[in-house]
Amino acid sequence: MYKKRGCWVTILGILLLSLCATTVVLAQESTAKITDPGIVKFALLAAAIATGLSALAGGIAVAYVGAAAVGAMSEKPEVAGRALIFVGLAEGIAIYGLIIAIMILGKV
Repeated sequence: MYKKRGCWVTILGILLLSLCATTVVLAQESTAKITDPGIVKFALLAAAIATGLSALAGGIAVAYVGAAAVGAMSEKPEVAGRALIFVGLAEGIAIYGLIIAIMILGKV
């Protein structure tokens, strides 16, 4: 389903764009708020991309891990606790992206 080459090339391009925009925002050394509209524009873009891609990746991870967890619990019900931990770890990916977005927006 996600094995098409164009999909991964697009995702890699968006990640590189997000990295470049984040580098521009975090390269500022001063403690004052950044008010340059060009930099603020890229900061907002970087925060949106970080949040969006991490939510997308978290959803894909939960889809695979959740399906495997349900399959494992149908065969062995005693692995339910461990399966829920793995699903929670997959959901953590989205939270990491949100934290990065908050850090970026804290500089603006």
